[in-house]
Amino acid sequence: MDQKDQRPYKFAWPLQAMPLARAMSLSYALLIIYVSLNPFDFDFQNGISASDWVNAPLPRFITLFDVSVNILAYIPFGFLLVFATYPRWRNFVALGIALSLSAFLALSVETLQSWLPTRIPSLMDWWANVLGGLLGGLLAIPLGPQWLSGSAIHRRFDQWFGLHWGACTLFLLFPWSQIYPQSSWLGTGVWGHAIFGSIDWGTLVINHVVQETLITAFCWLGVALLLSLGLRANAPQWRILNGLLCFTVLIKTLFTALQFGGEFSLIWLTAGALWGMLLASILLKWALRLSLKHKFWLALLCLLIAAIAINVLPDNPYFILNLRHWHQGRLLHFNELMQWVSVVWLPIAFIWMIYNAAQLKSKH
Repeated sequence: MDQKDQRPYKFAWPLQAMPLARAMSLSYALLIIYVSLNPFDFDFQNGISASDWVNAPLPRFITLFDVSVNILAYIPFGFLLVFATYPRWRNFVALGIALSLSAFLALSVETLQSWLPTRIPSLMDWWANVLGGLLGGLLAIPLGPQWLSGSAIHRRFDQWFGLHWGACTLFLLFPWSQIYPQSSWLGTGVWGHAIFGSIDWGTLVINHVVQETLITAFCWLGVALLLSLGLRANAPQWRILNGLLCFTVLIKTLFTALQFGGEFSLIWLTAGALWGMLLASILLKWALRLSLKHKFWLALLCLLIAAIAINVLPDNPYFILNLRHWHQGRLLHFNELMQWVSVVWLPIAFIWMIYNAAQLKSKH
């Protein structure tokens, strides 16, 4: 009897289209375009035709890093396209479409790079991109459509967030907002120094360990409470949020190793960062028991205090010294994108909170 009840649910998914996969494919294509063509300073009068890069000789210096990045960048694109074409096209027909669209996107990007002074289009890059799209499609076919549409990813996030896709988006973007080097760990939304310039505190001595501890604690407690507003009440909120924190630490460590070198991969993990995460996690265990209304106001208060502190207090001088080891050359345009994500994450979070304030009040 139980097996019969489960069969209709199990076989319903493969018959449905996947708008999530299509939206993710389009978003990822736009991401590739942004990273590949940034800063968009085209010079169409440089005397180079659109097809010159096809017949140009191979670059004199070919590094494993460049080839690997070009392959890895297109694997998710080919992977998502196989699911995006379902159910109209399946299996190797979907693979052919994924391969064709990957090749077309790479061709368009390489052609447009001909008129960018800071980019050098190459046939080798195009072949690497095509290979990445092919590998992504080959990885997707054995998994089947139910993998993306109904089981591992979609169902889990549906159990956690329900219809709160805004909170789900903030949840997924948060680890990436921490990649760009910042003076305080988890301190997103640095606008004041760029707009108003650095504030002269004169001879005032500030304990930077205490400063980073408080900023990290306020940031993480505010972010975690904000995301908890979008989580279902019966979801294991504390475990989910601390899992997000651990994943953010892992992502930060990996990209710090790429940006600063392997020996500096944990240079950001200071005493202030550790104490701040520990303090906020302890307080979070208690704060998650509060009502939606109280969690809303506490999250808003923590994030406002953190935003003011980040933009008013001076940067840690040790952080400024560490930036000398920052190797931006390989990830220049990626770092620009991550800086943008870091700056806009907090304003988007505030907008989401205000937009959902009435709905959260009605639930209370």
